[in-house]
Amino acid sequence: MTACLIAFEGGEAVGKSTQAKLLAERLGARLTFEPGATDSGARIRSLVLDSPDLSLSPHAEALLMAADRAQHVSEVIRPALDAGIHVVTDRFIGSSLAYQGFGRRLGVEDVLALSLFATGGLQSDLNVLLEVSEEVARSRQPSPGDRIESEGADFHQRVLDGFRTLAEQNPDRWVVIDGGRPVDQVAEAVYAAVRERLGV
Repeated sequence: MTACLIAFEGGEAVGKSTQAKLLAERLGARLTFEPGATDSGARIRSLVLDSPDLSLSPHAEALLMAADRAQHVSEVIRPALDAGIHVVTDRFIGSSLAYQGFGRRLGVEDVLALSLFATGGLQSDLNVLLEVSEEVARSRQPSPGDRIESEGADFHQRVLDGFRTLAEQNPDRWVVIDGGRPVDQVAEAVYAAVRERLGV
């Protein structure tokens, strides 16, 4: 069986990290994340997320995220897939499309082209979009958040709308899961969707 790349996507505090870990354990997959899964990526993550006073243009932000993704694919994702190992990642191209394409208003087509350049054309086989209510997300949100988490409500609404648009426009690559239910119920829904879509 060809190894699959599964990406968990969504706004802040929807449970991506928890569900990615549970699915990876169930599939015996390589678990990873963006940004920051490599040594160079960790430096990029610190620059982009952990510097609240940093004046970073939207284009620069998108380019830094693409650089992280290029190294991530080269060091982590591609080697695992080539070895026949499924990969589950907490964020991938969908996040750039939502956060930089929609949130920063850079345009989805340009951000997609940049992302595909970074990955050498590699896309996820399935994007699992987790959604929760605003109240649930707020209750889970750390305070204070990182540089992007601390953006205003309008920005985050554009991001959420962007994720929904991506899922609606690409139903073959996206599945939407209600992440507001108990963790085990969400995990079962995710696993059922992955089995149905990818047969793994």
